[in-house]
Amino acid sequence: MISRVSHATIWVQDQEEARKFYTDVLGFETRFDVKMENGFRWLTVGLKAQPDFQVILMEPKVGGKFDAQSAQMLRTLLKNGILGGGVLHTQNCRATYEELKRRGVEFIEPPEDKFYGVEALLRDNSGNWFSMTEPKAMYEKP
Repeated sequence: MISRVSHATIWVQDQEEARKFYTDVLGFETRFDVKMENGFRWLTVGLKAQPDFQVILMEPKVGGKFDAQSAQMLRTLLKNGILGGGVLHTQNCRATYEELKRRGVEFIEPPEDKFYGVEALLRDNSGNWFSMTEPKAMYEKP
């Protein structure tokens, strides 16, 4: 059966702006940046602490799996902040919140104590929202 997840996709409005946000602001590193012959760009980022996992930063473009209407619908969902991007872990949610706020990151909710740890909600520069969590030890895997 399936043994691991190696990639996940985050839809973005502009790949270059997203790359800068994830690398320059959040501290990810660019893993692959390849322009394909069909006009698409294979752009992945990841964290040094997770070398076997990559995030694909993908623009909704016409071609491949998308017709014009589908691509526009996805762009509208992004613009409206409907799509979620996932959960980001941090060792200190409140300190990371303050640092990312200084870097211009938009937060939907400031850090709050929850049963599973401390959580804040942020948006990337395409409108995706993320839970930034400092998990309690019982939820953290080694």
